Amino acid sequence: MEQNLSQYKIFYEVAKTGNISKAAKDLFISQPAISKAIGKLEDGLDTTLFTRNSRGVQLTDEGQILFEHTCRAFEELSNGELELKRAREFHMGHIRFGVSNTLCRYIMVSYLKNFIEKYPHVKITIETQSTTHTMSMLEQQKIDLGLVARPRPQKNLVFLPVMEIEDVFVASPSYLENLRLREGEDADVFQVGNIMLLDRANMTRRYIDEYMSENHIEANNLLEVTTMDLLIEFARIGLGVASVIREFVKEDLDSGRLVQLKPGTPIHKRTVGFAYYSNRLSNTLNMFLDFVRS
Repeated sequence: MEQNLSQYKIFYEVAKTGNISKAAKDLFISQPAISKAIGKLEDGLDTTLFTRNSRGVQLTDEGQILFEHTCRAFEELSNGELELKRAREFHMGHIRFGVSNTLCRYIMVSYLKNFIEKYPHVKITIETQSTTHTMSMLEQQKIDLGLVARPRPQKNLVFLPVMEIEDVFVASPSYLENLRLREGEDADVFQVGNIMLLDRANMTRRYIDEYMSENHIEANNLLEVTTMDLLIEFARIGLGVASVIREFVKEDLDSGRLVQLKPGTPIHKRTVGFAYYSNRLSNTLNMFLDFVRS
């Protein structure tokens, strides 16, 4: 579009009212300014848009064609403004999250519950997958926000911490008692017991593998499980020793349903939080981040 949008606005108002003085009043500009803008538009389009008569102005055939198009254009602009106003009034918007199944159930759900209660008109999309996949989707702009353990520093990547988590080994009292009866009081639980870990695609598993390697801990009987929920449930029923996140089994530990094993070297805690790119912030995403901070 080669012509100035303001010229089309003036043309639209003049055509709608059929009177230059009325259009000037509605637009809060002078009549000479109206006439000058119309003249520039006609020169630019090399077309006569209006004919003048005693009652004002009248569209030419060419002017009528342009008016039909400008009507649709300004109607769309008006609809857009109304939609934006509606979005502001109702706090509408869309946030795309990426999160692992474990963090979604034990951390994300509580944040979403309170956020949705406050902002019920925000559309929420959740992609559940591994942390590695979440970070990849975040980088490719397929999601807006990822709930992950603290990632490596990257340009424009911001990490908003929400809590610390501690990886621990747990088992049921009955499992440990039966294991000691069978193998002896001094037996190394990690060598003779059934050790249950998440599968190797999981970031938590990689973290535990590094810990076990650094501390020369070998598991002779290893059971790989796909979810944290299954690990916790298998530990509860006495299937073996599970590597879980302490905060997610706090009630089990407090009640004595599960017992925490304490290897010689404690596992360093990890920080979990929301990762996002500072150069891709929307109003709705800012609203969620402010909610988390508060």
